[in-house]
Amino acid sequence: MFKLLFTDQAKADFHTLEKSANLSKRLKAVRKTLGYLETSPRHPSLNTHKFHSLKGPNDEEIFEAYAENKTAAAYRIFWYYGPGKNKITILAITPHP
Repeated sequence: MFKLLFTDQAKADFHTLEKSANLSKRLKAVRKTLGYLETSPRHPSLNTHKFHSLKGPNDEEIFEAYAENKTAAAYRIFWYYGPGKNKITILAITPHP
């Protein structure tokens, strides 16, 4: 089991989803994805893979997990392991360009 930590950006992204009534379906998908990240970051439905064009604040490898798939502007969650054991830091929750 992992503890999720959120950067200020990720908190703001999540708060925006919570405040927007028209994004309620996406909020549900993001919550489900965060639940999977807590229990198993390698869960098959997350399609987790390394995101090579970013590094964490201490050169951590960044990963991308799918909250949605095959949807216009599908939401993605960017994260890395740490700091410390059994922790995951959520960097951002954003729509795919």
